[in-house]
Amino acid sequence: MCKRLDETHYTIGGIGPHFCPLLSEPLAKKDTKEKRAPSRDDILAFITRETEAGGPRKIGVREIARAFGVTGDGRIAIKRMLAGLAEEGVLEKRGRRVTRKGALPPVALVDIVARDRDGEMIAAPVEWDEDELGPAPRIRIHAPRRARPGEPLPGVGDRALVRAEPDRDAGPDEPPYVGRVVKLLSRQRQRVLGVLRVEANGGGRIEPIDKKQAGRELAIAAADIGEGRHGDLVSVDLVGKTRFGAPRARVRETLGSVTGEKAVSLIALRAHDIPDVFRSEAIAEAERAQPASLHGREDWRDLPLVTIDPPDAKDHDDAVHAARDDAPDNDGGFVLTVAIADVAHYVKPRSALDRDALERGNSVYFPDRVVPMLPERISNDLCSLRPGEDRPALAVRMRITSKGRKIDHKFHRVMMRSHAKLAYAQAQDAIEGRTDEITKPLLTLVLKPLYAAHEALQHARNLRAPLDLDLPERKILLKKDGSFDRVVIPPRLEAHRLIEEFMILANVAAAETLEQHRQQLIYRAHDEPSREKVSALSEFLATIGVKLAKGQTLRAAHFNVILDRVKGMEHENIVNEIILRTQAQAEYTHENYGHFGLNLRRYAHFTSPIRRYADLIVHRALIRALQLGEGALLEMPVSELAEIAARISAAERRAMAAERETVDRLIAHHLADQIGARFQARISGVTRSGLFVRLLETGADGFVPAATLGREYYAYDEAAHALTSRSGVSYRLADVVEVRLIEAAPIAGALRFEIVSGGERRAPPRTSARSKDRRPSARGKRER
Repeated sequence: MCKRLDETHYTIGGIGPHFCPLLSEPLAKKDTKEKRAPSRDDILAFITRETEAGGPRKIGVREIARAFGVTGDGRIAIKRMLAGLAEEGVLEKRGRRVTRKGALPPVALVDIVARDRDGEMIAAPVEWDEDELGPAPRIRIHAPRRARPGEPLPGVGDRALVRAEPDRDAGPDEPPYVGRVVKLLSRQRQRVLGVLRVEANGGGRIEPIDKKQAGRELAIAAADIGEGRHGDLVSVDLVGKTRFGAPRARVRETLGSVTGEKAVSLIALRAHDIPDVFRSEAIAEAERAQPASLHGREDWRDLPLVTIDPPDAKDHDDAVHAARDDAPDNDGGFVLTVAIADVAHYVKPRSALDRDALERGNSVYFPDRVVPMLPERISNDLCSLRPGEDRPALAVRMRITSKGRKIDHKFHRVMMRSHAKLAYAQAQDAIEGRTDEITKPLLTLVLKPLYAAHEALQHARNLRAPLDLDLPERKILLKKDGSFDRVVIPPRLEAHRLIEEFMILANVAAAETLEQHRQQLIYRAHDEPSREKVSALSEFLATIGVKLAKGQTLRAAHFNVILDRVKGMEHENIVNEIILRTQAQAEYTHENYGHFGLNLRRYAHFTSPIRRYADLIVHRALIRALQLGEGALLEMPVSELAEIAARISAAERRAMAAERETVDRLIAHHLADQIGARFQARISGVTRSGLFVRLLETGADGFVPAATLGREYYAYDEAAHALTSRSGVSYRLADVVEVRLIEAAPIAGALRFEIVSGGERRAPPRTSARSKDRRPSARGKRER
């Protein structure tokens, strides 16, 4: 990797392997005489020529300067010209690099949407902002004549990872990209999933699990039920529609009963094709694994490392320690140690365990179960840092100053022994004077140094100024029978922040080490918000008298200033919500463009290899770079690493969707017998068709159709995130309202409400490009 990571790079078309100027030959020989910077047309011609010739697709100031023999002030002029091209929209800035606006990345998550006249598949990217980028580009998929054993051919409706590149032979009306399927992820769009209800006549009904289809049951004849039983989750094919009555369906596959415990999470698993059963080869590998020996490792068993986790944690993959640094050049500083379970010792590249782990990408956490990335023999036994037991670990020792600045660090492969298993609240209680039999002997030598080191890290964090959104996390508690009990908001303790800052520093150290050794890795990257989203935010802030400074490099600290300004004011909730929505989504990538939210120039996930495949890749990369023994990352082309990054990013989003939907279904089940009940809610989304609301007590999400708001015409004001009537009654994002539950669809997790009271009288919206949709609504007898 390039050592000068502040060098802006420009990716042409978003394709091609990673290009590192430090490891390549100069594009042109330097002349000792300083030359002027090339013109704008020269730069564009050079970029086009290099791309068409198959040269490096990642082009920046360094490459252009070398090509034209430019040094000194000429490089500054090139940088300004590239920035200007980005400002004009010719190039699109992404973090510290720029891509051609509207270009696909080299590996894209796509849905296969059609076939062309020749029978070839046509795909479209899943994540594409048409308002910002225009129509989504189409990709012509090259499918092999024969599928590899065990791998189905893609079909219309499938979702897949595709390696795409511009098709230079494409005609004006043909897809501009050509690609091949790297991995077929799911066929969820091709089928309808629902719960079967068998009726007395032998036929039945299918209740769809999709929120968008909630309330739209399917009819099924007795002959089409197959092996399905009452209460089964089934996959069905639509076989026809009648002029009157429900559409007809036929059971294709029975996926399991949803009448028992853990039924709700089963729906999410099947809906998102999340594997929850390990292959027999992987289980056999895990059972054959033996505890690691001390051979080839440093003996750190006497170091009093401790784990600090939630009280219900089953696997413990990180342990921490801190002590005063006795080096004379670091007065008041600390030596921090973070030890992480050595998963790479047991999960070897391209083994059966590795294939299953990559397929899953990460562990998935539901209220009623955990679907682990690795079998329990590995995750809860051999790799879990249990107190008093020898465990292999990959550890990093970091020296920091009294102000929390990291001086240096070094990685070690060790044998450790945890000296205690602590819960967050238990550690916090001890430091506040409420010790127990476990924490009392640890207080002076272990816990107090940890908190002192955390105080130093907190000083450095404040200077770094990461994005500081106030977003409390809710946790669902279940009864013994698996049904919903209540929602709690666990307190945010200093112990949580301590572990968080230790882990962040260790993750930074891992990324720095791999870059210093020019070892390829997978980064955890978070892009800065797009210009369009920042512009929309600026428009909204102007409506409440807050100004977002423009014309400067945007940093997380700029958002923090706004958040501080509105703290305690009536606009605090809506500003937090909109700033959150302005942010880009973090992802795994083989290219570094920094982490905007954490305000870090390089970042990788190192600290959770039991539950995240990205961390396992980083462990293997460290073992290879530092020559620490077996389990190293194999030599692979950058394109393969890019595929892995795209796969695990997709798996992460899949897990988040499944977890969210499961919570929705649990709460909908709980509320199904409370039709007509009133609740306090906050408006969480505003669209032309209505309002999304979130109940304050449970966090349940539901929808209020615009047609139920009243008899007046309402205008959708996009800039103000509001629906406003001509008389000035307005429902705006983050407003608190009282709602009545009208309908609950537990299987789909859908709730429908109507407004009972709330909304404010504000100035009617002025007609503009962002306030243009007027629609009638007929509320009826809403006060009855």
